[in-house]
Amino acid sequence: MTLFPPAFSDRSATIETAAAALKAGLVTARQLAEAALARIDDPEGEGARVHVRRNDQRARKLAEASDAVRAAGHVRSALEGLPISVKDLFDLAGETTLAGSVALKDQPPAATDAPVVQRLVAAGAVITGTTNMSEFAFSGIGINPHYGTPKNHFDRATGRVPGGSSSGAAVSVTDGMAIAAIGTDTGGSIRIPSALCGLTGFKPTARRVPTAGVVPLSTSLDSIGPLARSVTCCALIDAVISGEGQGVPAALPIRGLRLAVPQTVVLDAMDATVSAVFARTLSRLSAAGAILSEIAVPEFSEVAGIYGRGGLVAPEAYFWHRDLLQKAGDTYDPRVKTRILRGRDLSAADYLDALSARADWQARTMHRLGGYDAVILPTVPVIAPEIAPLLADDAAFFAANGLVLRNSTLFNFLDGCGLSLPCHAPGEAPVGLMVAGLPMQDRSILAAGLAIEAVLAGQAG
Repeated sequence: MTLFPPAFSDRSATIETAAAALKAGLVTARQLAEAALARIDDPEGEGARVHVRRNDQRARKLAEASDAVRAAGHVRSALEGLPISVKDLFDLAGETTLAGSVALKDQPPAATDAPVVQRLVAAGAVITGTTNMSEFAFSGIGINPHYGTPKNHFDRATGRVPGGSSSGAAVSVTDGMAIAAIGTDTGGSIRIPSALCGLTGFKPTARRVPTAGVVPLSTSLDSIGPLARSVTCCALIDAVISGEGQGVPAALPIRGLRLAVPQTVVLDAMDATVSAVFARTLSRLSAAGAILSEIAVPEFSEVAGIYGRGGLVAPEAYFWHRDLLQKAGDTYDPRVKTRILRGRDLSAADYLDALSARADWQARTMHRLGGYDAVILPTVPVIAPEIAPLLADDAAFFAANGLVLRNSTLFNFLDGCGLSLPCHAPGEAPVGLMVAGLPMQDRSILAAGLAIEAVLAGQAG
């Protein structure tokens, strides 16, 4: 089953094609919702591991309302009538937000929807459910011991991680349970699963999208954005959830586009697949007329040390979790609990040192990268690891987690913005290309992403 009539394959299910099908009367919002719910229910699929919370009645009512609005001659946005999933961090009125954990199951239900959810519903989106994730968003792998781990669509027989922490978000899109998904990104949790699952994901500058009504991991680093099929999809969703309503920017010309290619840290430990795909991608962009500059970014080598001393995530996470750990700490995933408890042993001076180090690092890094239209690098230096070895061995898990987070974390620390675009060929393991920029350069990074996407799709002029 697909989300669309036979003319629409899963691969073509972008927001634009879905909106066109609705406009042409080929399908109704209620039919799209029913198809999404049926895909979630498929016993041979990943739906049981993708969704933590379901409210099918809500999805059907939102879809029926959308069909009524359309019948009255109104379309509220490009998201009108489209099934969209949200990560299990977001408050939905009348439901208890679980954050991929069982520690919160006795908490009272949310009184109101999170502002991001309110904006989606006001735009006509149909919320299909809340998606599975690394517990409390504290992992780039996507393994969850409470609700299971949704398998990456690539090499499902082997069983590979979807990436985290927005694991269910990615699989909800690749498996046709939603046209797009809303995730969060503290160190790469949108871009990593997008890269490992062959999707496009956008991490905006954190301050652009409200985080109220969302369980925090790190208030300094958390950001909210979409996982979808294209840059256009991401731009359309970003316009809604940011409240800016600017729509899709015009693509920048690829000829003369100034792209920095860092050589420090981000290319280390690449596997053979990612190395080959990244080299091929650089060649294609150069041939299309982009100006590629291989540059040293010594500042990138400093970040691991700042995080190693405690950084911002552990103390900010512990601040939020300290009372809950007293009540329900024995229910936490031990791999998550261990990292949160690091914050207990850090002093106020340690935390202020991290803030000071970040501010100094940001200033120097922005100066170094400021002369380019975008920075490009592999989103993740390896293809999706197998699940079983990471379940069996803590050392293997933490090594893989550090590696998949390494590149994306740099731009959270910068307070920047970034896309992950699929850059592999059909039939290859998914590989993501990160197109990143400085704080508040979101629109220009989306515009650069459109140009690069066209080259990778063979459509550049």
